[in-house]
Amino acid sequence: MIRSILKMGDPRLLKKATTVDVTKISTPEIQLIIQDLLETMAAANGAGLAAPQIGIDLQIVVFGFEKSSRYPNAEPVPQTILINPIITPLSTELEEGWEGCLSVPGLRGVVPRYQKIRYQGLDEKGQIIDRQVSGFHARVVQHECDHLFGYLFPMRVKDFTRFGFTEVLFPDLG
Repeated sequence: MIRSILKMGDPRLLKKATTVDVTKISTPEIQLIIQDLLETMAAANGAGLAAPQIGIDLQIVVFGFEKSSRYPNAEPVPQTILINPIITPLSTELEEGWEGCLSVPGLRGVVPRYQKIRYQGLDEKGQIIDRQVSGFHARVVQHECDHLFGYLFPMRVKDFTRFGFTEVLFPDLG
C-alpha cells in the first residue's frame, strides 16, 4: 500500500526509531511495513525511504534503483531492505553532494557525507548484510539511516548558499 510521507515539521521525524526485534522480522506485520515502504518509495520516485517517514517508529530503511529520475547522474544502487543498521566510516574523508528528500519536498542542498562506509544490518529474511560502499551508494545509506535518528538532510547542510528549491537550482529536474 502506498502510504503518506511525513513532511519536515512533523515531530515524529525527529525521534530516534526503535530497533526491530529480530524474532519478529518474518511476521506479517514487519513484512507488510517493508512492502509498503518499497511501494511508497517507488510511487514517489525516491532513491530510498525510512520507516519513520511513513510514521512507523522502527529501524527499517529501503533504498536502491537502476536509474533515478531525481538523481539522473547517479550510478545504480542495488535494491536493499536494511533493518537495525550500523554504519562505520572507513575513512575520515568527506564528500559533498546534492541531496533532496521525500520529507522535504522541493528543496535540495549540499551535504557532506563520508565517502566510504561499511554498513551492517539484517535483510527482510533476517539474513546478515555487511557491505563496504562508496560514492552515491554510501550517500543514500547515510541519508536514509539519518532518518532513524531524527535527522533530516537540512540539519547537515553547512553552506546555505547551496540550499534552495529544486526547480530553481535544477530546472531540468522540476
